[in-house]
Amino acid sequence: MKIYFACSITGGREDEAIYRHIVQALLDDGHEVPTAANAGISNNTAGFEPDMDPREVYSRDIGWIDDSDTLIAEVSTPSHGVGYEIGYALEHQKPVLCIFRQGARVSKMILGNTKPGLQIADYASEEEAIQDVRNFLANLS
Repeated sequence: MKIYFACSITGGREDEAIYRHIVQALLDDGHEVPTAANAGISNNTAGFEPDMDPREVYSRDIGWIDDSDTLIAEVSTPSHGVGYEIGYALEHQKPVLCIFRQGARVSKMILGNTKPGLQIADYASEEEAIQDVRNFLANLS
């Protein structure tokens, strides 16, 4: 399955370790994750490119969402870009999972969203986050 993994980049990188572990689990399970470099996985050829032109980033990322089967977003750290990606994916009928650390302050625009296709889960541990992701993907099949 092709999965767009969304996570905070300019909003803060405090949760990079969990991003990396979730994406590595997805890759280990045989999924394709075009945004793996954004999670700190450096073997992705597309790469995290902080000095790219904003229009290039937008075009590339929208193309990746369009080509993906689903979007998974780690939303513990607020990010305008991630919020936009979630809304875009939902408007284009992509199933979306938003996961966050228990106790994190998550936007009410995410938590209160009742749009079909959106699932939300909080987690207490890295293992629980990965299991939430795997359960979400299993239910898509």
